[in-house]
Amino acid sequence: MTGPTSLYIHIPFCRHRCSYCDFNTYAGLDGLIPEYMAALRREAAWAGQAAGERLRVHTIFLGGGTPSLIPVKELALLLKTCAQYFDLLPDAEITLEANPGTVTLESLRALRQAGFNRISLGMQSANAVDLMLLERQHDTVDVIRAVAWARRAGFDNLNLDLIYGLPVQPLERWQATLETAINLRPEHFSLYALSIEHGTPFRHWLERGLVSAPDDDLAADMFEWACDRLEVARYGHYEISNWGRNSADGLLACRHNLQYWRNMPYLGLGAGAHGYVNGVRTANLRGVRTYIRKINTGRPVDFPAGAAAESALPIDRWTAMQEHMMVGLRLLDEGVSNHSFQQRFGVSLEQAFPHQIAHLQEVSLLEWAGSDHDILRLTRRGWLLGNQVFSEFVNLEETEV
Repeated sequence: MTGPTSLYIHIPFCRHRCSYCDFNTYAGLDGLIPEYMAALRREAAWAGQAAGERLRVHTIFLGGGTPSLIPVKELALLLKTCAQYFDLLPDAEITLEANPGTVTLESLRALRQAGFNRISLGMQSANAVDLMLLERQHDTVDVIRAVAWARRAGFDNLNLDLIYGLPVQPLERWQATLETAINLRPEHFSLYALSIEHGTPFRHWLERGLVSAPDDDLAADMFEWACDRLEVARYGHYEISNWGRNSADGLLACRHNLQYWRNMPYLGLGAGAHGYVNGVRTANLRGVRTYIRKINTGRPVDFPAGAAAESALPIDRWTAMQEHMMVGLRLLDEGVSNHSFQQRFGVSLEQAFPHQIAHLQEVSLLEWAGSDHDILRLTRRGWLLGNQVFSEFVNLEETEV
């Protein structure tokens, strides 16, 4: 495997499942935490040994769910296991997702001491009405306090997640939320438009007429305003939904997510976790009890598919090229390099996708950039219509390239 890899570790436990959430999360299963964490350590140890080489790891991301619900001793032991079975690089970015109401100064200090160096706080909004609609279990005071504690604990890399485009959320309310968040001076922002997914309380409310559908035009206005406001606040917009603060050392991007957007390898550990290693996409079984049982009693297939794998799908060259476009075009300045694409796949972008690129340029959604016009990227108009662009590279019939 060339280049360093990343680890995504899924923690599926929550105090309460939020109204918009369709992730693999469960409330009321806290009694399974010790068994689950033991199974995670076992899966990590197997993956590190089965890889056939000591994998160099430059990012670890614990997502969920609510990883900050897990006792710090368990999290520290998990990181220790990762360091034992992988070559964890000295400057590795190690992120923990946290809900603002589930951390204390003491827990954050212990997390920092254990090796975590980046915290991602699920702020979502600074407005009580929005938080109630989202069924979040915190308020703005919790967020402000959590940020202050994180700084005192030694965290100098902090992300805030925010959601916009809620039903009956006026532009002014969104603006007030973002102003509050900017004043907290995080290193990074992730801003997501509300998506109402099947099986969520939000979808049920919508179908019963209890809430209105999000206003797409208003959400676009919110996004445009955020782009302009964050630029003034010296945050660089490097991916459709992500901004990093400009610093003396450069843009403070999320290195773990860059691994996904650059279509580079990552291992997925835990219930429902997905991975992409050695050209194989893996997905683990979603159920917590099923995952624990399979890890403890099942037999791994072949690396990277472990004992809890539900699927392991080899990705052929043509599919890999399409996926490369869908993830790479999310990077606004970096885009997709024609030179790098040619090195990886043996053909140029215009040889692989002549009609798609020509059409998207014609409608002003894609453009060539860079001093030698090597970079294919979204136009500013394309930022708002990204899904339309990405759909042009899905399920294409293979051509002779």
